[in-house]
Amino acid sequence: MASHNDLGKKAEDLAAEFLIKSGYKILVRNFRYQKAEIDIIAEKENLIIITEVKARSTDAFMLPQEAVNKRKISLIVSAANHFMEEFNKNQEVRFDIISVLPDEKGKLIIEHIVDAFEAFDAN
Repeated sequence: MASHNDLGKKAEDLAAEFLIKSGYKILVRNFRYQKAEIDIIAEKENLIIITEVKARSTDAFMLPQEAVNKRKISLIVSAANHFMEEFNKNQEVRFDIISVLPDEKGKLIIEHIVDAFEAFDAN
């Protein structure tokens, strides 16, 4: 497995641990629908939280959250809509991003960006 895949998996595990410690209940990890994948679907205070985890080994080129572009958002929203229908959920949905970057000593730092983007009509 490539090292960026290792970082991605480690970042997702750290993000899930972070959410659990913050009082979230993890419902699903790596939910797939067509070409989209949602990293973590969680629940807290009667909200469904759709979480995209982004990790980078450096922020020299762009911050991890900057990689979540309109196309990626459109895919995430489509998958979230499918999840809500498939599991008959009718709660409000919030879209978060968890950014994972190493500090100068190599320790991974988590930044939780709550309500990072809105669902929009991608057509």
